[in-house]
Amino acid sequence: MAEEKKLSKRERISIWWRSTFLQGSWNYERMQNGGWAFSMIPAIKRLYKSKEDRAAALQRHLEFFNTHPYVASPILGVTLALEEERSNGAPVDDKAIQGVKVGMMGPLAGIGDPTFWFTVKPILGAFTASLALSGNILGPILYFFLWNIIRMGFMWYSQELGYKAGSKITDDLSGGILQDVTKGASILGMFILGALVNRWVEVAFTPTVSEVELDEGAYIDWENLPSGSEGIKSALEQQADGRSLSKYDVTTLQDNLDSFIPGLAGLLLTLLCMWLLRKKVSPITMILGLFVVGVVFHSIGLM
Repeated sequence: MAEEKKLSKRERISIWWRSTFLQGSWNYERMQNGGWAFSMIPAIKRLYKSKEDRAAALQRHLEFFNTHPYVASPILGVTLALEEERSNGAPVDDKAIQGVKVGMMGPLAGIGDPTFWFTVKPILGAFTASLALSGNILGPILYFFLWNIIRMGFMWYSQELGYKAGSKITDDLSGGILQDVTKGASILGMFILGALVNRWVEVAFTPTVSEVELDEGAYIDWENLPSGSEGIKSALEQQADGRSLSKYDVTTLQDNLDSFIPGLAGLLLTLLCMWLLRKKVSPITMILGLFVVGVVFHSIGLM
C-alpha cells in the first residue's frame, strides 16, 4: 500500500512565505495566476513525482485568479487540502478545485478591502503618524513591524484554518460534500459577479433624444447674476432651490435606457464578454477590442 502523501509544516510555511508575492507577476489577462502558481510549487513538488503530473498541476493553477492579496490565504489552504487528497487518489477533479477557488475569491475580496485598507491600516497609520509628527523615530519603525506582524500572522493563521477546513470537506467525498461546496461556491461567485456589474461596468450613450426649453425661473440665469462672490453665492442658492443649471432640459439615449432598466448596457456588455470567453476568445483580444470600439464610438459622438 502506497504511503499517504502529506504536506509538512515546513512546506506549508514555504507556501505561506511565497504567497506574500501573490501580485508579483500581476497581469491583465489572468490577474494573480502567476503568483498563485508560484505559491503552490512546494506543494506540487511534494505531492506529485512525475514530470507530467507536476506540469498538469501547474497548468491547473495558472487559470484566472484574483482577490485581496491577504485573504487569498484561506483559499490557498483549502486548495492545498484538495490537492493533497487528489494526490492520494481521491476523486477531486480540476473543475472542483477551480470551482472552490472562484467561489471563495469573490466574497473574500469584499472582506479584505474594508478590513485591511479601510480599518487596520488607517488606525495603525494614525497611531504611528502621531509619534512621527512629534519627532519620535519609533513612529515609522512601529508601523513597519506592527503592520507586517498583523498581515503575516493573519495570512498564516487563515491558511492553516483553510487547510484544516479543506481536509474536513474532503473526508466525505463519496457523500457529495465537495460537490455541494463546489456548486454553492459557483452560485455565490455568480451572485457576487452580478452585484458588482452595476458598480464596475459603466456604459453611457450620449446622443440627445430630446431638448426642451425650460420656463423662465426654472433655471439659473447666468447672464444676470451679480459679479464676484455674490454671483457665486446666488448661483449656489438657486441650485439648492432646485433650479436647473441649463436653460434646456436635455434627455439623452442613456437617460431613456436608465429609465427602462438601470445599468442595462453594462449588463449586456458583461454578458457579451462572458459569451466571448466561452468561445475561447483571448481576454487580451477582448480588452483591445473594447478599447478600439470605445475610441471609435466616442469619436462619432455615440458614447
